Amino acid sequence: MKIVAITDIHGRHERTKKLAEVVREEFDLILIAGDLTNFQGREKAREVLNPILSLQKPIFAVFGNCDGRDVPEFLREKGVLIHDRRVEFNGVGIIGVGGSNRTPFGTIWEFGEDEIRSVLEKNYRDGDIILSHMPPYKTKADRVHFGMHVGSRALRAFIEDEQPPLVICGHIHEARSVDNVGKTIIINPGPLFRGYYAVVEIGEKISVKLERL
Repeated sequence: MKIVAITDIHGRHERTKKLAEVVREEFDLILIAGDLTNFQGREKAREVLNPILSLQKPIFAVFGNCDGRDVPEFLREKGVLIHDRRVEFNGVGIIGVGGSNRTPFGTIWEFGEDEIRSVLEKNYRDGDIILSHMPPYKTKADRVHFGMHVGSRALRAFIEDEQPPLVICGHIHEARSVDNVGKTIIINPGPLFRGYYAVVEIGEKISVKLERL
């Protein structure tokens, strides 16, 4: 199974249009780890999502902390939202966690660590993939420019306990990376508004390529 993983589009619909031209039909699934918009609503989310929808491939998404209040409902209407849900695709379970852990900036969608842990425990089954806007704490995926780790401690602890095979996240634009926590592969594809994305192939092993438009 080949997955195109994207995150942090922040309203740049020309990037999703270019992505659709580049990846074409050579994949099975698109996973979107949030922040389709930059504090904007459903119409901007529609503009961003339409080029990807035109590929007529399966899509699952979570909202990010910078998505407008009506963006989750729009994603739900489109049948792609998996925040606080579990879905299966080609025999692989995927659960979603949108928004972010608490930040100093008081953005639109932020959750306490207890809420994040609750979503994970409620939905996860052994072997599932986690699609999360926020990265796990103290990994390459959550390190900001000046070196501090700002990811979710609840997500980190859950990964340590359950060892899911794969976590796809975003949120921290400068933390494009592939990392490991035990047996778990952590991918931050980097922000699509800068042209970054990742291609993940799941077979006997999981392989990851960080790509750029």
